[in-house]
Amino acid sequence: MKLPIIEDTYAEAFNTKAAHLLITAATKNLAFTAATEATGFATSFIGCPAEAGIDKYISPDKTPDNRPGYSIIICQNKIKQVEQQLLERIGQCVLTTATTSVFNLLPDCDNNTNLGFKLAFFADGYQEKVEKYGKTLYKIPIMSGDFLIEEDFGITNAVAGGNLFIMAKTQQSALVAAEAAVNAIKEISGVICPFPGGIVASGSKVGSKKYKFMNATTNEGYCPTLKDRISDSKLPEDAEGVYEIVFDGLTEESISKATQVAIKAIKTIPGVIKISAGNYGGNLGKYKINLIE
Repeated sequence: MKLPIIEDTYAEAFNTKAAHLLITAATKNLAFTAATEATGFATSFIGCPAEAGIDKYISPDKTPDNRPGYSIIICQNKIKQVEQQLLERIGQCVLTTATTSVFNLLPDCDNNTNLGFKLAFFADGYQEKVEKYGKTLYKIPIMSGDFLIEEDFGITNAVAGGNLFIMAKTQQSALVAAEAAVNAIKEISGVICPFPGGIVASGSKVGSKKYKFMNATTNEGYCPTLKDRISDSKLPEDAEGVYEIVFDGLTEESISKATQVAIKAIKTIPGVIKISAGNYGGNLGKYKINLIE
């Protein structure tokens, strides 16, 4: 099998802020449902109020309440915006899911928000501050019993915008490679792929060549069906399938590690021609995540 070309370039990542939470529930399915709901409509800062995703499954022997859980990461570019997203997403999507509890996974942050204290007002005076599992929690009576949430949640500096472009001979080959990359990244703790299924079908460029009111438009240089209509296609002549992977992480190191494991996974898929990444010449962010170590 012919190995793909890895372009000697870098993904340009940038600073963001993030919260890292653990959602537990009576069953793995309920915990997953709550985590999925809490990270919905959060693919890109371009048009969503946050970038968010599921980090990993955490087994009952590793959670404070010995129940199955999922960790999630929610990103925004300012601390106040993270606080607002936490309040809305946990209040509307996790508090409303049967049997859930929520714990902070960033206990040693310089920046904290008292999310549990704020959500406790939903109890209309029946809330109770308790010490349990070695943590300070709020107990909120609800129809299904008590909703437990930790009082404080950390907000840390994080890195957004890690990315890879996968170019293959067929759309199917590109898709299989993209899925392999996402599955590999899932094994890296503290990294999320916020797009649906972790795969970007509609990679974009900043602004528009034709419409001034558009903040972002299709990245025509990477559209296989436009190869014969434009003069500046970025695709190899025999590439008919392209997908992008975007990932955010709690640290630059985690983004770099995710990049390398994803490339390693992509290289195992027949039909992949080239692996590249998107950058803006250093104008977007300070992190250069090299494809070639």
